[in-house]
Amino acid sequence: MSLVYKNSMKAIGKIVPGSLQPLWNHPAGPQTIFFWAPAFKWGLVIAGLGDIQRPASQISLGQTGALCATGIIWTRYSLAITPKNWSLCSVNFFVACTAIYQVFRAIQYQREQAALLEPATNGK
Repeated sequence: MSLVYKNSMKAIGKIVPGSLQPLWNHPAGPQTIFFWAPAFKWGLVIAGLGDIQRPASQISLGQTGALCATGIIWTRYSLAITPKNWSLCSVNFFVACTAIYQVFRAIQYQREQAALLEPATNGK
């Protein structure tokens, strides 16, 4: 770790209230990547919620399926590591949930489109 980072964390740690010191010094606390990676990953959840307004015809089933799979995999992983990273677990759970919803929307749209095309192909 860089000297600047260590000194910054020591300086900030001095002004952190006593009631928040357990969080500050936790192995997955704000002084580690285990805190900041899940914090920034909430952007994927926000983007997923924003995509709910997107027409189902514009949903990439492959991309959304991959996002769903990684959400499920990382949710499980976050509970298998030591220390358990509940922040990582929660963000990946919500990533998976928003992706599952989008996958179902995309599949439903594809089925509706196939049903619309079916009478036209049976008539020929």
